[in-house]
Amino acid sequence: MGDVIHNLPIVADIRTRYPESELHWLVEETFADIPLMHPGVNRVIPVALRSWRKSLYRPQTWREMRAFRAGLAQTNYDFILDTQGLLKSGLLARLAQGKRLGLDRESVREPLAAWCYDTTFSVDPAAHAVVRYRALAAQAFALAPNLPLDYGIHVPDLALHWLPESRYAVLLHATSRAEKLWPETHWIRLGHALQQRGIVSVLPWGSLAEYERAQGLAQAIPSAILAPRLTLKEAAVILKLAALVVGVDTGLVHLATAVGTPTIGIYCGSDPAKNGLYAATPIRNLGGPDNTPSSAQVIAAAESLLHV
Repeated sequence: MGDVIHNLPIVADIRTRYPESELHWLVEETFADIPLMHPGVNRVIPVALRSWRKSLYRPQTWREMRAFRAGLAQTNYDFILDTQGLLKSGLLARLAQGKRLGLDRESVREPLAAWCYDTTFSVDPAAHAVVRYRALAAQAFALAPNLPLDYGIHVPDLALHWLPESRYAVLLHATSRAEKLWPETHWIRLGHALQQRGIVSVLPWGSLAEYERAQGLAQAIPSAILAPRLTLKEAAVILKLAALVVGVDTGLVHLATAVGTPTIGIYCGSDPAKNGLYAATPIRNLGGPDNTPSSAQVIAAAESLLHV
């Protein structure tokens, strides 16, 4: 999800120079709602790679893959830009009809992917993901440098009646890898500190394990709300309306910055220099590999952002 969000500014960059361009976005179906919320994207093409990998033994899977390939080949594109730089994304680019553009072997995340492109470009592999993606698009399409950063998401107008009427903070406690988790005791201290300032804690979840963690935190934090299962569009709504978002290294924390909410990113097992929060909105990146932020550090950052 983070990669999808980090690519959003490219849409505004391209439309600044080519306002009449037709932009299609191929994306894993799980995350299709993200580019669908961008009015600058003309068409979203979902692909089911994750589900196909889990069911390669099923004839239905192979029928779906053949239908996807045939459908993708029906459009003749002027350009096909692969920003992700993985072998799987490079091979998907090969299925489409048009001139294929991507990163060179020194810049790409998986060197074999560079063989999938007709023209390649060099970017700084140590730069933040948003900077890398925008630099690639700028070279590919002769875009002006240093354009304003614009994620461009339009959050839908959805009524979520379970949200509190008072100010609230969204605590994104769940992430894909255990080493990225922040201790539950720290979350509880943060929740108590927010409650003392009249801020309700809202706890989303995705999997059963995340639900159980969220349920335990909700019981330990006064006035906390355990969210129902959310779609990506509903998640965008609660993040947009929040006074503050605090989260570990997960896609939703980047979505919070993309919709303009003051956000704190907590990094316990990953490096924020390459994939941390990156936005014009008030943000704080705390921690890093082997440098878990304390609850006091996060509470102080929260107090600072709540007064912005």
